[in-house]
Amino acid sequence: MRWALVKVCLAVTTMVVVAFAVPLGLVIKEMARDRAFSNAEREAAAVAPALSITTDRDQLERVVASAGSEDGMAVHIPASGDSAAVDIGRQRAADGDVATVRKLGRASTTEVPGGSTLLQPVALSSGEIAVVEVYVPEAEVSNGVATAWAVLAGVGVALVVGSVAVADRLGVRMVKPAQKLVEGAHELGEGKLGVRVPEEGPVELRLAAVAFNSMADQVVQLLVNERELAADLSHRLRTPLTVLRLNAASLGDGPAAEQTRAAVAQLEREVDTIIRTAREAKPQTAAAGPGAGCDAAEVVRERMAFWSALAEDEGRKVRVAGVERPVRIPVARADLAAALDALLGNVFRHTPEGTAFAVDVHNGEDAVIVLVSDAGPGIRDPEAAMARGRGSGSAGSTGLGLDIVRRLAEGTGGDVRIGSSVLGGTEVRIWIQLDGRVPERRGHRVRRRRTGRLVSTFNRPRSHP
Repeated sequence: MRWALVKVCLAVTTMVVVAFAVPLGLVIKEMARDRAFSNAEREAAAVAPALSITTDRDQLERVVASAGSEDGMAVHIPASGDSAAVDIGRQRAADGDVATVRKLGRASTTEVPGGSTLLQPVALSSGEIAVVEVYVPEAEVSNGVATAWAVLAGVGVALVVGSVAVADRLGVRMVKPAQKLVEGAHELGEGKLGVRVPEEGPVELRLAAVAFNSMADQVVQLLVNERELAADLSHRLRTPLTVLRLNAASLGDGPAAEQTRAAVAQLEREVDTIIRTAREAKPQTAAAGPGAGCDAAEVVRERMAFWSALAEDEGRKVRVAGVERPVRIPVARADLAAALDALLGNVFRHTPEGTAFAVDVHNGEDAVIVLVSDAGPGIRDPEAAMARGRGSGSAGSTGLGLDIVRRLAEGTGGDVRIGSSVLGGTEVRIWIQLDGRVPERRGHRVRRRRTGRLVSTFNRPRSHP
């Protein structure tokens, strides 16, 4: 499109320049010729008064010398009575041309070697017709024409170059939005659902960009709805399985009880495999856009209401802090609920009955911290646990819970750390970045003061027996 516009503008401008420059050049050439012959007519007119008075050769030679160059002017006086013909100066015109002008009695121009001559008839006192010949060199006829043509050519080239430059800039204004639209379509096809096209350029391209962005928003919304449905399904499956496993653990000994527990364990493994496969098959979407997110405090209160009932059955003490006020985070509600269920399910699965646990939410200026801590035996190798969270699935754990939590945090530019809690067991810290910047924190955790506020302190994760 850009080069097509440049070519069209080049062709149109060239035709316009040629249409005006060629006639103007011819007019300039004709004006130079008229100027040269007008000067010749003035020189011939300067001799006419002297010819009407006298035909004396000496006097006429002085007049010719004062009127112009003797080499450029000649006077032809015919013979009359006792007077012989007089020719002054160098004759260039043919005798026939001189005779014709004398006979017709009007001025004429003839071509001669090196230029042209002006033949001007002048009436003498004797009634005869003298002819004044003025030589006009070719250089004088074309004087200034080449310079004028060069100026015209320069102006024409400048107009063509300027028009091409303007057309190129206009083409860029049209092509760039189209290229961005094409690039956005390719990126959207590659799964980068956060791509949007700036609404700029001509009206048609702006309308196309608006339509593209609207389509991308609807695609993202459809995928969000699908993710929420999958997350809801995972909650419906994992949470009852956790309750079922806890109930199966209390069945006692016996073949039926062992078979029940084995079946529950097998079912839980299959559900974990299904959920992990669904998460791995999910396209890589962009971070939540403006307006997306949820209230972390509300989600924590809702999930803790469910887990508190199970905790009461097992005699576990539960503490929740920092959920009195709304805490907005750029995370989907279903994702945060899945992460909390994964961590709290790990508490029930890997700690003895009666072990206390707590969930704290700290709202900072640029980040929100969610702490899930327990009073259990702790994790001896936090790095290995995080490695399982990245998909190794070793050491008797699928690592699905920590993988869910890690994906949630890293999707906002945050991270997940495992350390020791003030309760004596494990503390999982979820750092959710609010502005999408990569955090610059290394080797520190968050603890709780007696005043109830959360502060950050430097501490290395330590293992527990």
